[in-house]
Amino acid sequence: MDLNAKAVWTPRLLALFRVVFALLFFAHGLAKMTGFPTGAQPGQVAILSLFGAAGVFEFIGGAFLVVGLFTRPVAILLSGEMAVGYFLVHAPQGFFPSLNGGELAILYCFAFLYLGIAGAGAWSIDAARTRALPS
Repeated sequence: MDLNAKAVWTPRLLALFRVVFALLFFAHGLAKMTGFPTGAQPGQVAILSLFGAAGVFEFIGGAFLVVGLFTRPVAILLSGEMAVGYFLVHAPQGFFPSLNGGELAILYCFAFLYLGIAGAGAWSIDAARTRALPS
């Protein structure tokens, strides 16, 4: 792959990665906040509970990341949320993530940490705002 193609496709694939991860994360928050879709785990939870607070972060933070708004700070915040979630919910159930159900929390944590450093990619409100700033 020549350098020009790499320069064009790297930010596009970063944006695609961001949108897919954010949509999946948004769906977790949606399930916690509304119980939709029926049967999704953990289902609707009390908004004033620890899981409810996580649902708010996941719903609002996921929406921000889908459109690529304030990507870096939101992603760092969500990375921390997933780290806390892992150590509060999953780690007490055992050491191995494959046994304690924490694999997804770890994946989200590190994916959001990456987005917090890399940014939103090409197709985002952040990129549009950057292009609109005067030089």
